[in-house]
Amino acid sequence: MPGLTLHPLDRLLAERRPLVMGILNVTPDSFADGGRFADPGEAISHAERMIAEGADIIDVGGESTRPYPGMQPVSAEEELARLLPVLPQVVRMGVPVSIDTMKAEVAARAAATGAAIVNDVWGLQRDPDMAGVVASHNVPVVVTHNRDAVDPALDILADIENFFSRSLEIAWRAGISRDRIVLDPGIGFGKTPEQSLTAIAGLHRLRDFGLPLLIGLSRKRFINAVVPSAPQDRLGGSIAGAVLAVLDGAAIVRVHDVAETVQALRVAAAIRAAR
Repeated sequence: MPGLTLHPLDRLLAERRPLVMGILNVTPDSFADGGRFADPGEAISHAERMIAEGADIIDVGGESTRPYPGMQPVSAEEELARLLPVLPQVVRMGVPVSIDTMKAEVAARAAATGAAIVNDVWGLQRDPDMAGVVASHNVPVVVTHNRDAVDPALDILADIENFFSRSLEIAWRAGISRDRIVLDPGIGFGKTPEQSLTAIAGLHRLRDFGLPLLIGLSRKRFINAVVPSAPQDRLGGSIAGAVLAVLDGAAIVRVHDVAETVQALRVAAAIRAAR
């Protein structure tokens, strides 16, 4: 990936193996972990544990972006109040840290604190200042597909492709180099469970953009639609989805269960290498 030669994400991608992004939600209302890591000490310990388990990137979020009823928006001030007791210490752990936010103000402060990647669940299309922040800090950005409302009749893959095209235009106008962009189809965001399955199955189409793909399907609701289960009981479905996504071209998988995912991906790679 020309242009990213000095960035830690580029060095990782150059290894040509799937990267594991560990999720660190410092929120009281996360759908998957129920606020277990809202306490800064618990959050820092969890980040250390995920790195020891093999996480290549730690994704830190201070506002729940779950596409479920009950998600409470927070101000930038509150989001930063949750993040800043944790973020600097995680940055010092030595792996790239991404900031999971839809607010340009939060992204700018996090990048100034050492976050190496911006993970925007609205793909540069919600906060008009986000693209400028990414460009000015010269960091990679994860562009995630999202929708305000679910439309079961929608051709979801066409919608994702159109969304990415708009995001890439916004990025170009802001001066973000194309090789600073990672695409995420946004599993669960503005989608029915069936559309999430279609989006995962259609990853090969998104490879046509010629950019790294990130998939975040860990513990998500589409698994419950296939096998009824609570979020904490969706490990098997999460690993199945992660392995199949990597086989279909995903460069990064965003997960809650780092050790189990790392093991599954390494075994899958070893089996393929033995063919």
